[in-house]
Amino acid sequence: IQLKESGGGLVQAGDSLRLSCKASGGRFTNYAMGWFRQAPGKEREFVAAISRSGGYTYYAESVKGRFTITRDNGNAMVYLQMNSLKSEDAAVYYCAADVGRSASASARSSEYEYWGQGTQVTVSS
Repeated sequence: IQLKESGGGLVQAGDSLRLSCKASGGRFTNYAMGWFRQAPGKEREFVAAISRSGGYTYYAESVKGRFTITRDNGNAMVYLQMNSLKSEDAAVYYCAADVGRSASASARSSEYEYWGQGTQVTVSS
């Protein structure tokens, strides 16, 4: 499966942004999906994940209540709606796919087999 993120950009603190990830080359419903991010000088960190059906979602505490992950299985897309953005949200955001889980989704990057190239999110304060 190949993953391609889009939707990143430069926004002001308090603004909203929606990231998209298009999957191709595989059966999308075989994968739980996750979003991770990496800021300069920091390790990659978990942001949000969603199960194969979309019925289970899980968020990092730092984004809970501000970010929403959804998926469109018919179009092999996963989205990350980001509201009330803060300067600390600035990072490269990565979409990832995990074939190993059926009813849930993991926060561990090591469990994700496939990764996109990333999209940059910059937040000015």
